[in-house]
Amino acid sequence: MEILLHICCAPCATYTVKALRSGGFDPVGYFYNPNIHPFREYRRRFETLQQYAEAVELDVVYKDEYMLEDFIRQALEVDDRCALCYSLRLKEAARQASDMGIPSFTTTLLISPYQKHEMIRDIASGLASEYGVEFYYQDFREGYRETFQLCRDLGLYRQPYCGCIFSEKERYYRKLVDE
Repeated sequence: MEILLHICCAPCATYTVKALRSGGFDPVGYFYNPNIHPFREYRRRFETLQQYAEAVELDVVYKDEYMLEDFIRQALEVDDRCALCYSLRLKEAARQASDMGIPSFTTTLLISPYQKHEMIRDIASGLASEYGVEFYYQDFREGYRETFQLCRDLGLYRQPYCGCIFSEKERYYRKLVDE
């Protein structure tokens, strides 16, 4: 069964694609991540996904829109930037699944122990209903550690932070304060 897989980055896709395929799904990747900062990081993740997709013969739809200003403007107006980030990306995934006639969608965000699974599930389920598709939830965190080896095996770049300017600050500022 075909499923649209929102992909935040190639490392998170490695185990997720493998698990979906072994579960009987035929994933079609979807890259839409206007939150990633800086632009060089965005391009590196985009190109790493292209490298990965070619290596594992994964079809991917790329919505290559770097709309950092819009994301930051919206993020500064909300209390929970993660909810905004999930909503922006998963809304596009649900819409894309619907437009392509793919009955369900999921996301590689579900492999990370750092992401808010319950929030992702709630947001995605609401969007699925809105777009007439299903949201497939699977807790892929069991494969998180395996992604490290899969990335090494494929020679993939593995990023050091979630993606947005705020998570980048938290990652590196915390290191400075802890030193």
